[in-house]
Amino acid sequence: MGVADIPLLSQIKGRMTWLDERQRLIAQNVANSDTPGYVGRDLKAPTDFAAAMREGGGLRMVQTSAGHMSVNTPVARFTSEASPDSETTLDGNAVVVEEQMLKMAESRMAYDAAIGLYTKSMAMIGLAAKVPGR
Repeated sequence: MGVADIPLLSQIKGRMTWLDERQRLIAQNVANSDTPGYVGRDLKAPTDFAAAMREGGGLRMVQTSAGHMSVNTPVARFTSEASPDSETTLDGNAVVVEEQMLKMAESRMAYDAAIGLYTKSMAMIGLAAKVPGR
């Protein structure tokens, strides 16, 4: 089992991928803040475990023995949905730059927390793998 196969690190990586995709969508919303009729998009937050199981939600099967059937690792898929902000202009644009900046800051803080957790986890693994007495 390699370090990349540790479930905690895999989950952190999945969270960082989700946050990266969310940042991309927010940047797209800001870029289109003056486009008539544009409605901002956001990623659906992964909150329901049962729904994640039904939709696949980035979960994957693991081949634990060479005798088991091989499995394809699915690419993480996230669904974006229309997410109009609190105001809509007369030309139909539903993006408020200030609200998008708040979403971006929220995503950035969550990303920083995930990186911190990943870094601490790697440090703990390094400490556990260290030869005693050195």
